[in-house]
Amino acid sequence: MHPHLKPRLGKLPARDPEKTRKRLLQAAFQEVYKSGFQGTDLDSILASAGVTKGALYHHFESKEGLGYALVDEVIADITREKWLEPLRGATDPLDALSKIFQSTSLRDEDVILGCPLNNLSQEMSPLDEGFRKRLARVFAIWHGAIAGALRDGQKRGQVKKDIDADETATFLMAAYEGYISLAKNSQDHRLLKTGNKGITRYIQTLRPA
Repeated sequence: MHPHLKPRLGKLPARDPEKTRKRLLQAAFQEVYKSGFQGTDLDSILASAGVTKGALYHHFESKEGLGYALVDEVIADITREKWLEPLRGATDPLDALSKIFQSTSLRDEDVILGCPLNNLSQEMSPLDEGFRKRLARVFAIWHGAIAGALRDGQKRGQVKKDIDADETATFLMAAYEGYISLAKNSQDHRLLKTGNKGITRYIQTLRPA
């Protein structure tokens, strides 16, 4: 899951609680993506969202509560949009998978900052069980989308019968996140581009002979 689909802030209508909540989540996403959850303070989120501390505590009981909602609603939605929707009902799941990997953002900002899902997982899973469980659910959404598409392809004769769809999905996720992490450390989009080419070539080997 790469952040080329990250949410954008818009103008805040007056006295619209639902849009205020959404704006807070969008601001939290952008601040946490840049600085990490522990490195982000509430004041920076409030300044970015343009709302008061009272409005924040009206919707979220604590910083942790805001962080949990960020995972459950924003990051999970990005994952569904990037992986679930393109793969659901795809006529050729391998081509659809390839297009998703190839669509990964190579913008300098996104390469330098990495994957928001993996960033939070690395930072918070060892420290907070609430984060760990929520992040695991998002990874499960991602895994289920790929594995389900591979199984559909097997039923239609488009994917080799002898592969394990669950294991292959895990491998693809791990390879993808690995390349994103390497590119983040090197700050070089060419490494990520090369990785996505390699993953795409591997995907095509999953076709029956």
